[in-house]
Amino acid sequence: MWTDLNRPPLCADNLRAALVRGNEDSDQRKFWARLDVVEETGSTNADLLARAARSECDRHVLLAEFQGSGRGRHSRVWVSPPQAQIAVSALLTMPGLSVGAMGWLPLLTGVAVVDALRVVAKVPAELKWPNDVLIDGRKVAGILAEVATTTPDPTVVVGIGLNVSLTRDELPVEHATSLVLEGAEVSDRDTLVRAVLRAIAERWQQWHDSNWDVTDLAEAYRARCGTLGRRVRAELPGGRELIGIATDVDQEGRVVITPDGQADPMSVSAGDITHLRPV
Repeated sequence: MWTDLNRPPLCADNLRAALVRGNEDSDQRKFWARLDVVEETGSTNADLLARAARSECDRHVLLAEFQGSGRGRHSRVWVSPPQAQIAVSALLTMPGLSVGAMGWLPLLTGVAVVDALRVVAKVPAELKWPNDVLIDGRKVAGILAEVATTTPDPTVVVGIGLNVSLTRDELPVEHATSLVLEGAEVSDRDTLVRAVLRAIAERWQQWHDSNWDVTDLAEAYRARCGTLGRRVRAELPGGRELIGIATDVDQEGRVVITPDGQADPMSVSAGDITHLRPV
């Protein structure tokens, strides 16, 4: 077991008691069906994708104390020292959801993480489109969703890497940060895991109960997205770029940019953007 007095391990038993619903459990906050904590793995997302291929366990949560091959969008590396981060993935099946709407799950997860950090850690978290979580312009968390199956019902694994106690010297890149560096009121990882997973469950249930209507979810996303209203540079494949004002997020979760010198806005998907930076 990794040992660090300033970075205690997660308590799997306590997390299961708080989050995993038993056969006769009526506590609505216990949304999850299974929760595992491992000392080390390459990627929690990859592990759950493999389990999904074997039709194992919807609403399955996997946490790792250390992730050796954590990754973000475009296969960017996301690594931290043991027990300094929350590395968590969740497997979710969405019966009746259209394939075109699957892209909203990582955005929903971003909303949930922002809400949990604002309420529990008392930090001014916000979203950078599509789903980076920032504090005062520095990245504290990244989110990666990967499709496991599309039939008979869409199943997606969504992973979160949240920097909790990293020091300035341990940050992977200059523009990153951690909750401790930002003076968060709470840095206990068990408390943060409970808050994040409950927020995801609540948002997911609301979306499900609306028959996957994105109206309320999109409004919640817009209210937490610091990208909107700002002048941005979108770096596109092939060396192209788009510069303008990010004005909205459309019904498919794409960012709407009004290019400089043009009246007609353009919608751009996350898959079409290599980087989106403020100008």
